[in-house]
Amino acid sequence: MNAILECNNLKKSFGTKLALAGIDLKVERGRIVGLLGPNGSGKTTLIKLANSLLTPTEGSILIGGKKPGVETKKIVSYLPEKTYLNNWMKVHQIIEFFADFYEDFRPEKAYDMLKRLNIDPADRLKNLSKGTKEKVQLILVMSREAELYLLDEPIGGVDPAARDYILETIISNYSDNATVIISTHLIADIEKILDDVIFIKEGTVVLSSDVDSIRDEKGKSVDALFREVFKC
Repeated sequence: MNAILECNNLKKSFGTKLALAGIDLKVERGRIVGLLGPNGSGKTTLIKLANSLLTPTEGSILIGGKKPGVETKKIVSYLPEKTYLNNWMKVHQIIEFFADFYEDFRPEKAYDMLKRLNIDPADRLKNLSKGTKEKVQLILVMSREAELYLLDEPIGGVDPAARDYILETIISNYSDNATVIISTHLIADIEKILDDVIFIKEGTVVLSSDVDSIRDEKGKSVDALFREVFKC
């Protein structure tokens, strides 16, 4: 199976700081992958490189066999760590904007998810809580029929009661051929939906494995192994 994301000796420096220190990695299609590591480990840098918001200092990164750029943006749906939507817009206006901008955006999906989360499409973003804004942003991302979803802390600011629904939203709104990469520190909350995990520490990959192998060979949960590796 062709890899949707491939890194070869990928390095990224910011001045004298080496954020990624030579990552070699392949992520296959049709998987839900946890990109896990402590703050400052390089998770967001890797996601930004995959979304062409940053360029490598050395090495390469490929999305569907292509360097990140205009073409790969057509198949990548990206949820950044921080809200980027315009506060003055109403929710339905943002949906209309996405529908015009992305050929693979499905407004009916977005409205269905808004209804399930009791979010009024007529509300302005500035009147919504931080958590509700994050829900809207995730809905927009998951309403695209992309090949790769890059989710940077999708449940970090969401109340625990809504997390299960959001995880269900992630599972039920991508195709079998698509891949979801979730960067988070809330491992216990997302472990149940993961197929694979990537542990990243100080800009290097210290573990890349499928979840079943971790449970079978190490006899422990992903959360327990993470705490062991990173001494949480």
